[in-house]
Amino acid sequence: MYLGPGVWPLRLNSVLSSEVNLLVLSVIWFLLEQVEERTNEMEGTSCIYKNPNQPIEARVKDLLSRMTLREKIGQMTQIDRSVARPSALRDLSIGSILSAGGGGPFEKSLSSDWADMIDGFQKSALQSRLGIPLLYGTDAVHGNNNVYGATVFPHNVGLGAARDAELVRRIGVATALEVRACGAQFTFAPCVAVCRDPRWGRCYESYSEDTEIVRKMTPIVTGLQGQPPQGHPRDYPFVAGKGVCTVMASYSSWNGRNLHSDHFLITQVLKEKLGFKGFVISDSQALDRLSYPYGSNYRSCVLSAINAGIDMVMVPFRYELFIADLTYLVESGEIPIARIDDAVERILRVKFVAGLFEYPLTDRSFARYSWLQDDQTHPCTQCTMHIISNLISSGVLHRELAREAVRKSLVLLKNGKDPNKPFLPLNRNAERILVAGTHADNLGYQCGGWTATWMGASGRITIGTTILEAIKAAVGENTELVYEQRPSAGTFASQDFSFAIVVVGEGPYAETMGDDSELIIPFHGTELISSVADRVPTLVILISGRPLVLEPCLLEKIDALVAAWLPGSEGEGISDVIFGDHEFQGRLSCNMV
Repeated sequence: MYLGPGVWPLRLNSVLSSEVNLLVLSVIWFLLEQVEERTNEMEGTSCIYKNPNQPIEARVKDLLSRMTLREKIGQMTQIDRSVARPSALRDLSIGSILSAGGGGPFEKSLSSDWADMIDGFQKSALQSRLGIPLLYGTDAVHGNNNVYGATVFPHNVGLGAARDAELVRRIGVATALEVRACGAQFTFAPCVAVCRDPRWGRCYESYSEDTEIVRKMTPIVTGLQGQPPQGHPRDYPFVAGKGVCTVMASYSSWNGRNLHSDHFLITQVLKEKLGFKGFVISDSQALDRLSYPYGSNYRSCVLSAINAGIDMVMVPFRYELFIADLTYLVESGEIPIARIDDAVERILRVKFVAGLFEYPLTDRSFARYSWLQDDQTHPCTQCTMHIISNLISSGVLHRELAREAVRKSLVLLKNGKDPNKPFLPLNRNAERILVAGTHADNLGYQCGGWTATWMGASGRITIGTTILEAIKAAVGENTELVYEQRPSAGTFASQDFSFAIVVVGEGPYAETMGDDSELIIPFHGTELISSVADRVPTLVILISGRPLVLEPCLLEKIDALVAAWLPGSEGEGISDVIFGDHEFQGRLSCNMV
């Protein structure tokens, strides 16, 4: 007779032979497995939240009613992968993990390596009492830029110069597919900053200093999340369209109030007036910054942020302290349980909408293809993507898209010393061409920050085409191409050049580490330009995340100037334009004067 899970009225006779013992144990083990399977089936049908046919709100309500305070607070906690122990994921019901600025399983790890890592975390989370899956977050801010070999698109400052809303939507689609291929479901993008001061280190994350241009770039959200079906409630998350799922608060302040503790903006405006139904997540360690010195009075910081309306906290390291302090604040009544329930309800809603409960692990088919069949609905995202019917490898298709984005982002700032005699396009069949500059053959420099790591790096940090390689592929077979990063006087004395291409600019940086009060061209770029332009007709290609200072006397020396921003992995987009295969289309998205 079955008395319940694991309780059986059986007693083995100790004098049975070993063969009989094994036989009896095998039978018992088989029966136990059958009972456990049947029990799981019965529990699944009785748990509304496990039933995909039930309405999402009913599933959210059912699951929320089963959760302890410990589990609710766990769902509100996002931790870094470096501190994500299996026991914490299982026992604390942690809601989300992130890979901060790189954060892969190892250096130059491929998408499949990321998928293995993330699935490992997910399996631990699924072993929790209620089996609530994780959301895994990553900073895919210009493609899936943390993953080695991913397509790296131009940074936002360049896309703003392109002013092509459909282009950024397609970039969103490509990014989403590559992010899902590595197992993550959550990207901290796009950044909707409006940069009015180029000294700010996050200038390149802004599409423009013009709010109207920034507004026109919103189709990238539809690309990232998919297109909602007709009649879908506008403000309800769908992992699609205007029903955006998550909003990240900024480190910034507004009218003297830190945004992470601004109840008016987060709750009264965003959630109540605008009807936002997704969840609000903090920026990394943002609660620590609510007090000075950073990290002090932490409990007070947690109190102000959660009561302001922050739903999930990117802790990301001191999660035990965060959980303990938030638990205390709820149990003491300083944070109402209704505020906790509201936060968790929003988090669960997004997880159900995203299909995480039905499809928590990586869909490995994304590793082979970038597109699904025409009008096919993918179960992981519940979104419809219109795509070509003959499945095309993601690598080629996405890199061609990135190359197109580079072409469209280039801004021609000067073309010839005489307005009637344009210097561009260049003659690809010229006898001898000099290529110089620190950025001509440096993939890391042309990708910028948030590539492979938080700060980015110099050198061949991912797979792509440098500007020098692109020029080599573009010139005629009889053209001699000479590359010297810093040409010597002897180089000019011994050779006659038809013209020179000098590629200079900024080194990679991110956020406050990129703040710069001077905005001069680094690596003695100004001196290099002057030295070459004094001897040879010169095109300057400027690689930067913002306007840089070029003195009038220097501008007079050079024959042509192109702002290429931070173009990413596809340098051929530059050669396509400077040799005349495509026209310049980019327009300044920020003031260069």
